[in-house]
Amino acid sequence: MSAELLPCIEIEPNQPACASVIWMHGLGADGSDFEPVVPALELPESLPVRFVFPNAPHQPVTVNGGWVMPAWYDILEMNIERKIDVNGLLDSCRQIEALIAREIERGIPAERIVLAGFSQGGAVAYQTALCYPQRLAGLLTLSTYVATADLISADRSAANQDLPVLIAHGEHDDVVPMSLGTQAVNLLESMNYQPQWQTWPIDHSLCLEEVQAIGRWLQAVLRVE
Repeated sequence: MSAELLPCIEIEPNQPACASVIWMHGLGADGSDFEPVVPALELPESLPVRFVFPNAPHQPVTVNGGWVMPAWYDILEMNIERKIDVNGLLDSCRQIEALIAREIERGIPAERIVLAGFSQGGAVAYQTALCYPQRLAGLLTLSTYVATADLISADRSAANQDLPVLIAHGEHDDVVPMSLGTQAVNLLESMNYQPQWQTWPIDHSLCLEEVQAIGRWLQAVLRVE
């Protein structure tokens, strides 16, 4: 299985990891995109977390003129519905599931693994986490949207029905409109999830205050009783 895993940037804690965060980047970026966020999360030494930042495969993206770039799936039309290549997204979900399996093999139980994603990576995080058959620790989605609502509704996992979910979005996002973030919140609430919703006065990006809030949320969902 290891030969088929996506290449990843990994940041190990100073002590043996007791939890893992698998964090997917946005379209055209790579695993290094959120590497600088880790110290700004201000996680305590008593919570040693491994961060795994996978690199999406390179593929042509239709809305970008067919240019080849790191992408979790093809985007076919840049409209409010975000018409996408669903099979490509599901392929990426399987690759993330393989990374979850590797973390389990390395001694991190599924219930100590958080899935996170920004923009296009967030759409993969939604599908993977809400349909994963084992209980996870949490789902973090940033400046993103649900691209596979029908699939999630049909295949969502009972194991993750009460999964902690944090959804954050920039109020001035001109790439993924904030309306798509609120649409995701409404969808999850309609399926009896209880997502936390945060907005920030920024564009399609993160700010320090948002990162610090994410750090507090991670401490809450990964705390050891």
